[in-house]
Amino acid sequence: MTLLHLILAWLFWLCFAGVAYSYLVYPIILILSVRLFGRKEHPDFLRDDALPAVTLLIAAHNEEPVIEGRIRNALAMDYPPDKLQILIASDASTDRTNDIVRSFADKGARLLDYQNRSGKTAMLNSAFGEVRTPMVMLSDANTFTEPNAARCLMRWFVNPRIGVVSGRLILTDPVSGKNVDSMYWRYETFLKKRESQLGALLGSNGAIYAIRTELFRPIPGNTIVDDFVIPLAAKLRSGCDVIYDPDAVANEESAPDVKAEFKRRSRIGAGGWQAIGQLWRLLNPANGWIAFTFFSHKVLRWLCPFFLIGMLVANVPLAFDSVGYRLLLAGQLLGYALAVAGAFVPTSVPVSRFFRLANMFVAMNAALLVGFFRWLLSSQSGIWSRTQRMS
Repeated sequence: MTLLHLILAWLFWLCFAGVAYSYLVYPIILILSVRLFGRKEHPDFLRDDALPAVTLLIAAHNEEPVIEGRIRNALAMDYPPDKLQILIASDASTDRTNDIVRSFADKGARLLDYQNRSGKTAMLNSAFGEVRTPMVMLSDANTFTEPNAARCLMRWFVNPRIGVVSGRLILTDPVSGKNVDSMYWRYETFLKKRESQLGALLGSNGAIYAIRTELFRPIPGNTIVDDFVIPLAAKLRSGCDVIYDPDAVANEESAPDVKAEFKRRSRIGAGGWQAIGQLWRLLNPANGWIAFTFFSHKVLRWLCPFFLIGMLVANVPLAFDSVGYRLLLAGQLLGYALAVAGAFVPTSVPVSRFFRLANMFVAMNAALLVGFFRWLLSSQSGIWSRTQRMS
């Protein structure tokens, strides 16, 4: 065996181990850790007089098609009206968004009209200065929460160790309105539940989460994934627990097409790399479970595109010298072929889920790779644009 062959073999198996650990081994370790050390806490709902006052803070930019429905949805929440404030922060909207919000002023919706476009994160930094309640529930203009969502989130704050609670987002088809949670989405939800039981949930879902107002501190205005950084920055400063409540449900339309979904994932990828620079201290083992979940679930996951490239590059020359490596190369090429086919195979085909799973896996890692270069070249702006939707 030549030195080059040995180096390539090490590269191949190191990259293979990185992918296998991130997607297969980590969940197994997580399950075992939860069984040994996980919390079983599940608090009861609070009486009206015990509920804290909360501000529902909704970020908006040119949301004319959905903002009226979103406000009506907020007003219909099962929460004492005298303990609920609705705050709509409008980031230089140029359509009728602001006029629609103002029309609900007599019903309790308050508009924060920001004239200069600054992006969601910078706007949230300013909007938190207008909050006068001990709790804040954050959401998006295109998100519609279930009536009991706020009650679900608020019950956890009886425990003073809990600083942030994330709810569950259900993706719905924009035409049929049916639940279209993919296998990957269910896999991620599974991980969230287990990480939550260790008090080490990684960020929140921007569509539905709550935080103690006192734990919020302004974050850099160019932050791309604010719903990831805000909770973990609070965790870093205070040591509070960040948890997940699957009973606090919000519904949102899925991306209208593959292009929009790829753009969303690449933006998250760029934001992930940016977040490492802001939250790297969480990787200190002294931080306990959060260091383990952050490294295993996020850092290694963001490195997987490079692992996959390394596996393929190393495997090609190795295949000339070994039947085993030829089979491994064939397996990789078959996987990529299935991914390409997954974009065209009809869902009515019995085995279509395997094609879609391969397609999702490759597309997600391709988006993460694009996100890395956008972060590296500073080409990903922190200013978000409204995704075109059916509604």
